[in-house]
Amino acid sequence: MSDWQAEDSVGAKDGVVAEDGLFEATPEESAIVDEPDVVSVAERALSSVPPGAPLAVRMRPLTLGEVVGQQHLLGPGAPLRRMVEGSGAASVLLYGPPGTGKTTLASLISGATGRRFEALSALSAGVKEVRGVIELARRRLLNGEQTVLFIDEVHRFSKTQQDALLAAVENRIVLLVGATTENPSFSVVSALLSRSLVLQLQSLTAADVQELLERAVTDERGFGGAIAIDDDAMEHLVRLAAGDARRALTALEAAAGAALDTAGDSSGPVVLDLATVEASVDKAAVRYDRAGDQHYDVISAFIKSIRGSDVDAALHYLARMLTAGEDPRFIARRLVVHASEDIGMADPMALQTATAAAQAVQLIGMPEARLALAQATIHLATAPKSGAVIAALGAAMADVAAGKSGLVPPHLRDGHYKGAEQLGNAVGYKYPHDTRDGVLRQQYPPDDLVGVDYYQPTAHGNEREIADRVSKLRRIVRG
Repeated sequence: MSDWQAEDSVGAKDGVVAEDGLFEATPEESAIVDEPDVVSVAERALSSVPPGAPLAVRMRPLTLGEVVGQQHLLGPGAPLRRMVEGSGAASVLLYGPPGTGKTTLASLISGATGRRFEALSALSAGVKEVRGVIELARRRLLNGEQTVLFIDEVHRFSKTQQDALLAAVENRIVLLVGATTENPSFSVVSALLSRSLVLQLQSLTAADVQELLERAVTDERGFGGAIAIDDDAMEHLVRLAAGDARRALTALEAAAGAALDTAGDSSGPVVLDLATVEASVDKAAVRYDRAGDQHYDVISAFIKSIRGSDVDAALHYLARMLTAGEDPRFIARRLVVHASEDIGMADPMALQTATAAAQAVQLIGMPEARLALAQATIHLATAPKSGAVIAALGAAMADVAAGKSGLVPPHLRDGHYKGAEQLGNAVGYKYPHDTRDGVLRQQYPPDDLVGVDYYQPTAHGNEREIADRVSKLRRIVRG
């Protein structure tokens, strides 16, 4: 039910709603209580986790101190920390990749100052269920009890369903916590956006995931020291996670279960090695060091395969990088550079495709963004090639470095100030749009660079047409 484990169940009842009972209230908890020694939400959550619950459920953080990552949102005075500590009362939309703790943070917010927690899933809850929870929250509010309404996949709510929340959010009948993996600016109605804080969660770092795995190994909620993970296995599990806590814990649980079954009765911790992890998750470790030689070798082979128009080799190296957990932003940046460096004007759309892929990486994240990276790779590998852009810029910069930076011709200088005309600035400038063809004879470069050709179009792709046009333009401009 959590953001770390499974889709939330739907439907509302007097208490809280969750598919595995983690947040279900007992009849005693459903009553309004005022005793100062009331059991904390964290303790109730822990006590209600069934023994056979998935590892990701058992290891869900019960306190703010157990949360890994998201320090940009949980620092002192940050809005999310204030809400978890009970001093903030704004509705929020938590936007980020799967497994980053959206549901966990929602439950921690509900635990502040005794708030009640209700969970709905936008996958199947309708307007009726939303209104039912709001009415329940309205009755609780009369007794001084605030309700946190958590809606998973809130971007899947229709406009009508989102509109049904507006008044309750506006009047703080419910404290809305919406979770979404899509940019809410595009998927949530503007009226609801204006009533909520939008907080973007980031994928967990490798250090965050490793901390989480180490805690699961030693904590009594996890394996309580029954297993140990060797370095290669830990590194592989971290890569497999790709910043997703749920994925990391699910992979660990599968691998640890296999290791424990094989070991049988053991007097000490069972060591979880790389071979066991590979066999358990059906995904071999890719020998790839993001900080070492393999990082540079594979990206070099990737770019050279695109430059050489071998689309299949390019896809192979892309797959190796993605499987090994390479930063997709790094791959996207290399594609953008390559689009100008090795394709340029031979296919001007290549740069647009690469840039769009880079934007997709930022907008939707992994794993979906890998399709955009693959599309850009295929486009660039199959596009006609030209090094004319980088050669032209290199030649121009070499001349500037050599001191060929003559004076700007007087007729091209700025004339928008008093006295410019007396200095001869902008005098005699000819406006190209006054001619039928929009181009005319006129000197543009400094005197010592007149007639220098930096851009040399190839005969590849779109540059075949550009070459003829550039030749004609030079004849007209230079006379």
